[in-house]
Amino acid sequence: MPDVAALDLPLARALHDRAAEHRDDPGLLTHLHADPATRVLLLHGDRLAVVGGAGRAVRGAGAGLAVGGAGETHLAWAGPTTLPAPVDPGPTPPPRPDAADDPVDVERDTPPAQDPPLWLYLGELDGVTYVALALPPTDDALAAVDGTALRAVRGAVAGVVGDHGASGWETLRALEALDDLEQGLATQAVSLVNWHAVHAFCPRCGAPTHVRKAGWVRWCPVEDRELYPRTDPAVIMTVVDDEDRLLLGHAAHWPPHRFSTLAGFVEPGESLEQAVRREVSEEVRVAVGDGPADVAYRGSQAWPFPASLMLGFRAHVVGRGSDAAPDGVELTDARWFTRAGLRAAVEADEVRLPTRLSIARALIEEWYGGPLPGTW
Repeated sequence: MPDVAALDLPLARALHDRAAEHRDDPGLLTHLHADPATRVLLLHGDRLAVVGGAGRAVRGAGAGLAVGGAGETHLAWAGPTTLPAPVDPGPTPPPRPDAADDPVDVERDTPPAQDPPLWLYLGELDGVTYVALALPPTDDALAAVDGTALRAVRGAVAGVVGDHGASGWETLRALEALDDLEQGLATQAVSLVNWHAVHAFCPRCGAPTHVRKAGWVRWCPVEDRELYPRTDPAVIMTVVDDEDRLLLGHAAHWPPHRFSTLAGFVEPGESLEQAVRREVSEEVRVAVGDGPADVAYRGSQAWPFPASLMLGFRAHVVGRGSDAAPDGVELTDARWFTRAGLRAAVEADEVRLPTRLSIARALIEEWYGGPLPGTW
């Protein structure tokens, strides 16, 4: 298999420095909130505040909202001084001496008190610091947020809606044309928000956890244990045979005509190459070659829906690919395509390909040799 450059993937783009050395700084978020040059990315659950304005403002200037770009949808950037101040939790307290001996004194089945809006430190670029402010995702949770804080955030977003014709809140999946800075910051923020959403309780003892280190740690007071964000590795691959045909599959839960590359999570104790071979065999009963060149790495990107890291490969089937036999559980259809055949199927709307934000689309178009029409 030829040695080719790694793929340029949308959610692998970033320009800012995450500056992790600052996450332990005492009062970091409070200090940044007081600095009008700080830029704040607003989220409502995992949805991002966006604008579709005709003008362009400098991201680092002023205390109001800045338009990220001209003519298309971009992120809305708020100045911090009009927003509710972050709550500084202070240093992590020492564990109680009796915590391990008397674990039942914590009501583990009771949800933690409603947290204030979640502030997250994202990093910096060219002297500008970027943070995110995330509101709860549901209306019920929003109703529990302090009214003054909620009105401040809603007022900031309403201002940019009125001034720039904002489209409101959008998921990361819907934003395919962000510049590299915005793409990197948005992907990072959504990934962190999704992690916080499922780690309100300690996985070991069930006690409520608390946010620490500028949003990069949750701390369990019972175990005196710090929980760090994690991602789930998954392999995704184009499968080709000696005739350079491409194998695509249709998942059982998808609407008609939707096809994509094969993919699956890496299992414990498994290498990435082993995962590629196993997933292809399990899903379509096709054997990938056992040579070192038969599984070639192509690139990776985050896929924070909710917490995946997609590792892209090109897998080679020795000889002419046999008839694929979908497992009937995850996949209900699988087909081999020539380039001409795939293009004809796409143009006839017999096959619909993944969004251009996905690594699957990049892998398919790399095999094809250029862009293809249509998307989900």
